Amino acid sequence: MKPATLEFVKQRFAEYYKKTVLVAPPSIEQREWGFVLFSPGYPEIHMRRHIGFSHREELFEYVKNLVPAHAYYSVAYYERPDAPTMKEKGWLGADLIFDLDADHIMRGPYDVMLARVKEEAQKLLAMLTEELGIDPKTIDVVFSGGRGYHIHVKDIALRTWGSAERREMIDYVCGIGIDPAAMLAKAAPARPCWQARYQATLIEYLTWLGKLPEKEALAHLSAIPQIGRVTAEELLEKREVIVAELTHTPAAGLIRKFRGLAQIVTAEEGEFKKRLLEQAALADEPVTTDTKRLIRMPTSLHGGSGMRVQQIEIRNLAAFDPLTDAVVFGTRDVRIDVTVPRPTPMLGSTYQLQKGITTVPEAVAVFLCCRGMAEIA
Repeated sequence: MKPATLEFVKQRFAEYYKKTVLVAPPSIEQREWGFVLFSPGYPEIHMRRHIGFSHREELFEYVKNLVPAHAYYSVAYYERPDAPTMKEKGWLGADLIFDLDADHIMRGPYDVMLARVKEEAQKLLAMLTEELGIDPKTIDVVFSGGRGYHIHVKDIALRTWGSAERREMIDYVCGIGIDPAAMLAKAAPARPCWQARYQATLIEYLTWLGKLPEKEALAHLSAIPQIGRVTAEELLEKREVIVAELTHTPAAGLIRKFRGLAQIVTAEEGEFKKRLLEQAALADEPVTTDTKRLIRMPTSLHGGSGMRVQQIEIRNLAAFDPLTDAVVFGTRDVRIDVTVPRPTPMLGSTYQLQKGITTVPEAVAVFLCCRGMAEIA
């Protein structure tokens, strides 16, 4: 980022922090804080951390004077959050955090990635509230300002969970370690659960298989490890019988009864595995298991996009459009030099930008400069 661009972005951030009403997390005096500055060499990351604040006014004044590119606080609660080492801080507990990042799910146009990751956030919220019984009142949903969402669970009963308990939770929502035999042992209950999803996915897969031309279906089955031509023919012939058993009275011996079924459900890759993965909520596992993680501060700005880290009511998530609702800068004209030409959707329009100097709304200019796709002309 050139000096003029760095100064432009920092000025815009300073203007935002001067005018906006910031929001602090609860128990601010027990949180560690970290900040990435607009220093020479940015966007190279140099974090200033191990900082503590006794009250929110102190935090807000610090942010407005510092004008950070990124602002973070700890999901953990500490006795001494400003201690220089983790051992000295005195860990008291931590919120349960889920991070959904579009980069870990797919590659594609920015608006498409944002829409896709929101679907994952909605799946995760349904699992947490409908299946695991977590009170929605203890859940905060936050758009990260970049490419995803953070789900904060602030239930006091979960605060003292260690990494092992958090690992079990993330394994559940991501569908990690599923035992096919257990999933097919009996008829699935009517309520949402992995057993119901698993059986429905297997029925969907077998139905899809039956719609293929016979030659193509046999080739598909024969390509699965340890399934030969004879077993593939038998599976295809008995496909409807398997679906009927799954639909009505799944038995513990289903996998043993139909030769080749075990290979389908245990294959590490393939069509069934792909469909099953679509049923999971694809959260970032290391974030959830980390009891000392730093997370973005809602109402701060994301230095990689210029958009706001936006808290959202669960009921409003479906209608939330980050490319409108998390954009804080205006429409005044700014001249930029586009270095990475790419369609840029924002504020209800898509800007078809070519390489070279052009004029765009300020919000688009900040976004492109923060993303390293343009410089100030």
